Amino acid sequence: MIDKFLEGNKRFLEEDFAKAPEHYGPLASSQHPVVLWIGCSDSRVDPERITGSQAGEIFVQRNIGNIVPVHDWNFATVLEYAVNHLKVGDIVVCGHSDCGAIKGLDHESTDAYIPLWLNNAMEAKRRVDGRMPVPQSPEEEKTRRRLIEIENVGLQLEHLRTYPPVKAAEKDGRVRLHGLYFDLATGELKKIF
Repeated sequence: MIDKFLEGNKRFLEEDFAKAPEHYGPLASSQHPVVLWIGCSDSRVDPERITGSQAGEIFVQRNIGNIVPVHDWNFATVLEYAVNHLKVGDIVVCGHSDCGAIKGLDHESTDAYIPLWLNNAMEAKRRVDGRMPVPQSPEEEKTRRRLIEIENVGLQLEHLRTYPPVKAAEKDGRVRLHGLYFDLATGELKKIF
């Protein structure tokens, strides 16, 4: 597989990089992304690809379940750097259909780390389950999961607003927060918050 990636890089060098020195040249010494994208690690949801963005436009932080953990130093450094140093004007939390993290909220696990991480999304499940009856069919279960995926985006936006750099930047009008949702079956990206 690594050989395939190296061959892909050769095509990138010939077909993209070499043909756009005015774009890639400045990126060698600085970056000026306009968006911080908080998305899922899911291999099917590549932010640059689904948005048609070029290298340098999106500062990306991906993790299982597009989670904004409260009081996480790793996440806080990404956020602080994006807001205070890169001066991004927009922050996106992007959820997606068929999310394994959301499915994982319904299952006990013997994993050491995943259940602890998913606790950051558990409130989304509680909110949806509190609003709807127990699903009686596979279609109803699919609808429930989609609602939890969407609710999770809203919950993570709430978590974002607990971080002082975001709170201050949003209050001063320096940053706008957005919740997006990507449907794997249709390829459509929608603004939901």
